[in-house]
Amino acid sequence: MLPFLDHTKTELQGIFRELNLPPFRLNQVRNWLFARKTDDFDAMHNLPKLCRKTLRTHFGPLFAGKIVTETAQDHTEKLLIEWPDGNQIECVLLRDDRNHRTGCISTQVGCAMGCKFCASGMDGFVRNLTRGEILEQILRLNVRLENNERLTHLVIMGTGEPLLNLNSLLSALEDAIAADGLDMSARRITISTVGIPKGIEKLGECGHPYKLAVSLHAPNDELREQIVPRNRVNGIREILDSAESYHRKSGRRITFEYVLIRNLNDSPEYAKELARLLDGKTAIVNLIPFNPIPELPYQTPSNRNVEQFVAILREYGVQVKIRFRKGDKIDAACGQLRRRFNSRQPRQGCDS
Repeated sequence: MLPFLDHTKTELQGIFRELNLPPFRLNQVRNWLFARKTDDFDAMHNLPKLCRKTLRTHFGPLFAGKIVTETAQDHTEKLLIEWPDGNQIECVLLRDDRNHRTGCISTQVGCAMGCKFCASGMDGFVRNLTRGEILEQILRLNVRLENNERLTHLVIMGTGEPLLNLNSLLSALEDAIAADGLDMSARRITISTVGIPKGIEKLGECGHPYKLAVSLHAPNDELREQIVPRNRVNGIREILDSAESYHRKSGRRITFEYVLIRNLNDSPEYAKELARLLDGKTAIVNLIPFNPIPELPYQTPSNRNVEQFVAILREYGVQVKIRFRKGDKIDAACGQLRRRFNSRQPRQGCDS
């Protein structure tokens, strides 16, 4: 059976022709899927019974994964999705008081980057997600919203390095921004990367003004190589040059993410070095106090150190924001729920 979400609209148009289904039937299915938040062919009642039977016969379920969900007191929801092959990933729905409804999605099962503070890559890289698996995460988060709500933002900050699975990601995002898809603004979609210059270059050629966030975490190569081993392949200077090129092509200001870890990269000296590194760049620094992970020795910085780090950056003229944690009671940091679920019980079926 064909995986519906793995196919682009153009591909589906060809498949519908082969099935002798009129083109407008595909438009109806897409309307049910994206606008009416329906993942069941049988519920699409403006399609004739024969059409629905044809779709059921030739396509698998619109949503292929099974899920476990957890909800925090701040209404953050985390989904653990298990695919038919038994592999699992996580995605998160975040709500705030500005009526933003943000989906955070994954692009890979596991991660090969090996960042020392991150739970996502502790079990290594398994495989890339398909176009359909990426899109399913977005749609699953969207259907958890009320009928009068919709996803307003997407952040590609879940498990995996997005720029190492860029073709599948960009294909899935085409349906996220399509007028007959989720009709999201490309300017409200952020793609986070550890820094893959060739991927950043390719992203700059895609024709959409996605926001780029570079996970920097250190102001010099020596320290960054301790935290982000990938830095041995592409150093900070090469990454900054590619980010600057993306800014020129897209017109988008670059975000540099910096996870603050106590007694590792949170000193005033590192704040000053970071400010000098970013001097003259059209950028914003997103500071993220470390979210504790039981298996790792790192700790959250003190409030005093966070405030001091912020004050130094601002003194040097660097725009900075602090990303406060949401959903920490449900293991909302990348990879934590997946690891806890697997340590709690053998791999088996999740709630559907």
